[in-house]
Amino acid sequence: MSELRVVLAQLLAEVPGGIGRYAAELAAALVETAPEGREVVGVVPAATAEALDRVRAAVPGLERIAALPRSGRALALAWQLGSVSRAALPPGSATHGTSLLTPLARRRGGSVVVTTIHDAVPWTHPETLTRFGAQWHRTMGRRAQRFADAVVVPSRAVADELAERLDLGDRVHVIGGAPSARLAVRADAEARARRLGLPSGYVLAVGTLEPRKGLDALIAAMAHPEAPDLPLVVAGPRGWGDVDLDSLAAAAGLPAGRLLATGRIDDEDLAVVYDRATAFAMPSRAEGFGLPVVEAMRLGVPVVHSDAPALVEVAGAAGVAVPLAPADGYPARLAAALAEAVEPARAAELRAAGLARAADFSWRRSAQAVWALHAGLR
Repeated sequence: MSELRVVLAQLLAEVPGGIGRYAAELAAALVETAPEGREVVGVVPAATAEALDRVRAAVPGLERIAALPRSGRALALAWQLGSVSRAALPPGSATHGTSLLTPLARRRGGSVVVTTIHDAVPWTHPETLTRFGAQWHRTMGRRAQRFADAVVVPSRAVADELAERLDLGDRVHVIGGAPSARLAVRADAEARARRLGLPSGYVLAVGTLEPRKGLDALIAAMAHPEAPDLPLVVAGPRGWGDVDLDSLAAAAGLPAGRLLATGRIDDEDLAVVYDRATAFAMPSRAEGFGLPVVEAMRLGVPVVHSDAPALVEVAGAAGVAVPLAPADGYPARLAAALAEAVEPARAAELRAAGLARAADFSWRRSAQAVWALHAGLR
């Protein structure tokens, strides 16, 4: 048996975010689609037994978990500096990084290393990241340029943006994500909706609370006179940047009763939150893929999104695209688009188009593309 070593460090992060979901779903699909004679090994930083159990639960069927001796932060700093141990990059091994946290160094004994760059934000919108985060990603991007055998990106938009900043040549491969099979409405949906305090109809936004997600513009849009008379539900954990939804609502004039923040919720609750939404909004100023757009479409929710290139690509004209520029009119344009999306006839069109578009995405197909990529590199 030969191993594919999949780096799953993001599953141990305090806020796994979209990359954590990507890593878990892709790894699980790689296990399910492994060709004969191949096994999947999870690679993680040093972790407690309880944390390792969480990884096993998130990715059933892993052959084993290889825990490296450094903590996640220490590993990120070491790999940024090019200090990659033999334990992290054994001779003759095949490694697949589910993010730029990948052992990018001179290959040993025929080893193969593939990394994933989820977006070009560290180059295009560095102000929306921490200073350390932007610098770290740009440094690791340069290491990918030197040492990666291949680079996976989630969309053609990211490939195009990176081509202007990194010399990756023909090593870039577009392999997108997909909705999770766990996003299914269960029989206890009504009880879940009551526990979450969901209103009877609402505009929904999903994602980690951080500056580039455009929640400030969305809240301002919901307070605009043209917006539909609906509450706003925001589902997702706090990230960085002190995005305070209550303060944003107060500044925009959105009454407190029209804003509900659920915080981090599990997939079963999230499915209910999607299913009961009147419309879904993704107002991000920059994205690499925008998985919540596809999740909302799969669950039959009309989608409004910004015209960030990756969101336009992923939505495939099945949503209402709202121009980001000029910035001072963005909330008003969002408000008008949301009013359009909830109009009954238009909502029905968007639901049908979204369901058809969501069918184009599959974790199984993504995993098979990864296996084919590695087969071509051996």
